[in-house]
Amino acid sequence: MRNEIANFRDCKSIAIMGGTFDPIHHGHLVTAEAVRYRFKVDKVVFMPAGQPAHKTNKKVTHNEHRYLMTVLATMRNENFEVSRIEIDRAGVTYTIDTIEELKRMCRPDVRLYFITGADAIHQIMTWKESERLLGMCDFVAVTRPGYDKSKLFQDIGEIREKFSSRVHYMEVPALAISSSDIRERAKRGAPIKYLLPQEVEDYIHKFGLYQDDAEDEVKFMLPVETMQEKLQSALSVKRYIHTMGVAEEAVKLAEIYGTPQDQQKARVAGLLHDCAKDYPEAMRLRFCKEYKVKTDEIMEKQTDLIHPFLGAEVARREYQVTDEDILNAIRYHTTGRAGMSLLEKIIFIADYIEPNREKFDGLEEARRLAYLDLDMAMKYILESTIAFVKERGRLLHPLSLEALEYYKHCVEKEETE
Repeated sequence: MRNEIANFRDCKSIAIMGGTFDPIHHGHLVTAEAVRYRFKVDKVVFMPAGQPAHKTNKKVTHNEHRYLMTVLATMRNENFEVSRIEIDRAGVTYTIDTIEELKRMCRPDVRLYFITGADAIHQIMTWKESERLLGMCDFVAVTRPGYDKSKLFQDIGEIREKFSSRVHYMEVPALAISSSDIRERAKRGAPIKYLLPQEVEDYIHKFGLYQDDAEDEVKFMLPVETMQEKLQSALSVKRYIHTMGVAEEAVKLAEIYGTPQDQQKARVAGLLHDCAKDYPEAMRLRFCKEYKVKTDEIMEKQTDLIHPFLGAEVARREYQVTDEDILNAIRYHTTGRAGMSLLEKIIFIADYIEPNREKFDGLEEARRLAYLDLDMAMKYILESTIAFVKERGRLLHPLSLEALEYYKHCVEKEETE
């Protein structure tokens, strides 16, 4: 978000190109450039929608896919920017909130142009705080050739007269291209070339977007090879070797206790469990604030406990992981917690026993128990870890104590049955 503030601070005028961009196509790009030229704006900001209020019942491709396709489509135009304002906002997305947030990022006298389809003008009075919104920015209503403009001009006239708002009209031939048609073509295997930038077409094919309405959540993430490349840059050599060992060990445990899908998840969670581990302390705290990662008093006093919780958010944002089980396995791999899922236990244990660990007392016993019973291994590792932390006078997180009590009970229950 700070980069966005820097990009917008000096702009005297900005046009906002909102939309789901599912996918972005040449019609969007031609429209943005036409508005930029006509109104002489400094920047056109593409704003991929998060959870649009008017599409709450419609399936929309995952936020990160739509964001990255928009970045790929606009990266060659220095006058275009892509913002995460809406996709990073929790809950339903409203235009008034976006305009207010963007205004806070800009100079006080900035002039904003909001680009929207002509159909939206007919419905604008149903939008949240529509009267205030109409006074905050200019609206640019765009249509494709052949659109019935009589009702549009009538609505524009009424808005101008009633609210003294500036509403402009533009006809853009390239808007004959539609995202829904591209999705349907991709689903049928029909050509989509020349309807959208080559980089976006390549992205769609690479991730198999629009092929199946019942896509598995695990599909919504970067390829494993790409993750490994990013991790090589983000981690020290020692940390990267450890990471690869955890992923390897996690897959072995998943082969014994889980399904093929669990093995896939275990590899990803193992790779990403320490993705924020090598961040300097100041960076951890800054990202926690920016990403809204909740910290408690113990984590703030002992900042090495922050990295798994921050890591889950980094995995979501930078590695496009949406599977909550994977994210929780990253989040709780250091503290543990009561009632962990199979994957959470696998990552917690794999982190402790991975093959590159230097030998220490109890390591071989932990490895033996891991391949015998996961709950017994959890109890043993938690006991050993808590004793180690106490011995060094460090702070214990309550989640670890709760986890130990939980797995003590699990093991006792197994032994009496």
